[in-house]
Amino acid sequence: MSKIEMRPLPRASALWQSVQPEDFIDGYAVQSSLSARDAADIGLSMPKWAGTLLALRNRIVRPLGLKTDVSNTGEGAIFPITHEDAQELILGTDDSHLNFRICVRREDGRIHMATWVHRNNWIGRVYLMVVMPFHILIVRDAMRRIARAGTRTTASPSNG
Repeated sequence: MSKIEMRPLPRASALWQSVQPEDFIDGYAVQSSLSARDAADIGLSMPKWAGTLLALRNRIVRPLGLKTDVSNTGEGAIFPITHEDAQELILGTDDSHLNFRICVRREDGRIHMATWVHRNNWIGRVYLMVVMPFHILIVRDAMRRIARAGTRTTASPSNG
């Protein structure tokens, strides 16, 4: 399995158009033969423990008026796709406390995943600080699953 690297999102990504000074953006990469869409489908399908954390998050933030929708499509989706081309898929949403996007990009034999957050107010700053340890666990788990799947698709039956 490919090693997960902390690596900046390639500059060719459309996500960079949104990034402003003071915004949060991270970046991870693994070697993979997957397409951006396939990697996103694998990486963003949350394991049960992450789904449980999201459900807890929704119960906690609902009284604050933050988005808690769980649909994957349409205007009410919590993670609607905002950009997609052959190399890249970007999804996310804008909310009162922060705007965020998740980018999955295929470039140079790697899948890159980055999360961008623009904090709109003090609630967004506190929110990001509270969720950051969980964010890191979830993203690293997603990258491990992408690395495993990308390795399986390139393995031949004789060495498989």
